[in-house]
Amino acid sequence: MAPHREEAGNEGAGGKAKTRAFIALAIFLLILGLTYVLRPDDFILYVKAFHVIAVMSWMAGLLYLPRLFIYHTDAPIGSERSETFKMMERRLLRVIMNPAMMVSWMLGLYLAWDVYGFQGGWLHGKIAMVVALTWVHVLFGRAVRDFAADKPRRAARHWRIWNEVPTVLMIAIVILVIVKPF
Repeated sequence: MAPHREEAGNEGAGGKAKTRAFIALAIFLLILGLTYVLRPDDFILYVKAFHVIAVMSWMAGLLYLPRLFIYHTDAPIGSERSETFKMMERRLLRVIMNPAMMVSWMLGLYLAWDVYGFQGGWLHGKIAMVVALTWVHVLFGRAVRDFAADKPRRAARHWRIWNEVPTVLMIAIVILVIVKPF
């Protein structure tokens, strides 16, 4: 009986966290929508700011999730620790990373179209790096499903290597955006 109550408690807490996250996302989108409707003179600066906020949230998840995989790999299948990691990974992916990725893409494409007219080699390079980052996101999403299904696990070393991939892509993206080398 105790494990059942504990699971229910975790789901209750998870439900509250999910609700808070969706409220925060709704407020973010409401502010973004109001900014779009009101169209202040510096509207594009707001779009850029919201884009950076979304990207920061997405990157936080892309940097944290493989760390969870490393710890999860060491947790025995079926253990309480393993089940906790499953819940954390699922929530991080669904509640933070997926919405942040979608908002990043929407605002990024808007900026690429409205500000830059999809012109510039640096922009094409940046978009290619963001496609690669999205591919990493998809791979991490598959790993979340594999861990949830207790499929065979990759070694912690595998996830330590993958933990660096979003960082390298992020560095390339920032250099392309700030320096615009071509």
